[in-house]
Amino acid sequence: MSRNQAFGSAIHDREGLVRAIREQYVLHWDGIHGWDHWMRVLENGQRIASENGADLRVIELFALLHDSCRHNDGLDPHHGPRAADFALGLNGNFFTLEDKAAELLHLGIRDHTAGYVHEEPTICACWDADRLELPRVGIQTHPDYLGTDLAKRMLKERKL
Repeated sequence: MSRNQAFGSAIHDREGLVRAIREQYVLHWDGIHGWDHWMRVLENGQRIASENGADLRVIELFALLHDSCRHNDGLDPHHGPRAADFALGLNGNFFTLEDKAAELLHLGIRDHTAGYVHEEPTICACWDADRLELPRVGIQTHPDYLGTDLAKRMLKERKL
C-alpha cells in the first residue's frame, strides 16, 4: 500500500509527517515496530472502521504514531505516553484534528498497551488493529482483548 493510497483527509502534509516521525525514530525503519507494522495496523483499522464507524482520520494517525517513540523493540512501557505527546505536538502542523478527535488519538496511543478493551469505537478499532499484529512479536492475540466482532472474526480467520 503506498502512502498516498493509505492516508485520508486529516493529513495535509503526508511527506512532512513521515519525515518528522522518521527523524526522531530510533529503531530500524523496517523492523518489527516500523513502517510495515504500521501499514498492517492501518489496513486492519480501516477494515474494522468499515464495520464499527470509527473515525478513519484517528485510525490512520494512530497507525503511524503509536510505536513511533519506542526506545527499543522489547519492553518499553512508556512508549505509548511518549508517542501520544509527540502526536499532540504534530497536530496543526502536518495534520489537523479538532479537540475531540485529538483526545481520542492521544488516549488511543497513550493506552494502547494497557491491556484493556475500550467501548469508544475509534479507540477500540485502533487497539484491535494493533493487537491483531501481536503474533509478529511472538504473542498470541486473545479474543478477550479484542473489542470488535470483526477483529474477533479476523483473528479466527487467521487461525484457520
